[in-house]
Order: sequence, then structure tokens, then C-alpha cells
Amino acid sequence: FSVAGADCVRRVYLTFDDGPSSVVTNRILDILKEEDIKATFFIVSDMAKTRRETLLRIAEEGHSLGVHSASHDYERIYSSDAALLADIDECAACIFHATGVTPRLYRFPGGGHERQRALIRERGYEIVGWNAVCGDEEIANADAGTLYRETVRTSRGKDPVILLLHDSARHRATAEALPSIIRYFRAQGCTFCAL
Repeated sequence: FSVAGADCVRRVYLTFDDGPSSVVTNRILDILKEEDIKATFFIVSDMAKTRRETLLRIAEEGHSLGVHSASHDYERIYSSDAALLADIDECAACIFHATGVTPRLYRFPGGGHERQRALIRERGYEIVGWNAVCGDEEIANADAGTLYRETVRTSRGKDPVILLLHDSARHRATAEALPSIIRYFRAQGCTFCAL
């Protein structure tokens, strides 16, 4: 995702992990729609099974969908290469059945190993990391102001910015912080992109 050339605009990729949830994801989608911004959502299919309408909304509104995990259970996922690939396949199937989209992006839940990266790439996935965080997982009980400040701090000097945010049910403050995060990057002359 490198950007070259003096006349290129700094790009910001908003990426959301661990959803969808009903309230938080839909609030985030409302904000993104109001702001005319596309983002990328890395899905946990155990969360999506009862929220297929939210998953479909993500796709219908032009956002990118990626595989994060079926269960987000590290012990289960990383018990073997076969278990990891089965987890990916289960999540991808859920996304496809709900939306008709075949996901080609993947984000490891909590890590991964180089050898596993090769296996996943062989399956045709592009592995996506991040280089900035809002702090909604790293800072306990962070409010919207704290998440905004952590975004500013961790994104400084990054080009492009691949910002990690979360949209599971307990991340209401992330949705609350999103408008100020968007205003900050717009004021910096950045453009928002989906992966």
C-alpha cells in the first residue's frame, strides 16, 4: 500500500476488526455513509451469523470485506495449520453466503507466523496488517477523546495510514471517536480508501 510521488495525497485506510455488531457497526456505517467514506471490515463469522443484515449492509454500501476469523478463539485457530485454514474457510463461506462477495483480504487474529503467511497467500488471500491504532483494545476503558489522541499519536509520519479500529459491541467509544478521527485526517489533506 505504498504511495509514491510528490503530488500523491496521503491515504488513510480505516479498518475495523471483530464485528459485526448490531449497534456499533451500524453506527459506524451511518457515519461512513454521511462522510462518503469507504472502509474495510474484517469479519468474525460467529458474530455475523446473527447479524447477516449488517454484513449485507457493509457490502451493499461499497465497503471491503475481509476474513478475520470464525471464532476468534486463538487456541482453536492456531492448534494446527489445518485448523487455521478451516477457520478461514468457515469465515469466508459465511461472508459469501450472506453477501455474494468472495473475500480476498485476511487479517490474523492476534498474530500469526511467517510459515502460516505462506499458506494463506497460497489460498489467494492478501494479508493485511496495520501501522496505527486508535487504542480501543490497548487502552482499558478509553473514551472517545483518548481514542482520537491515540490515533493522532500512532499515525504521525505514516504514509499510508492503515488504522486499526474495532466494531464489536463493547466498542461504542470507537464509534463516538470516528467523526473527530475523520475530521483530523481531512484537515491533514488525506484521502480515505478501502483496501
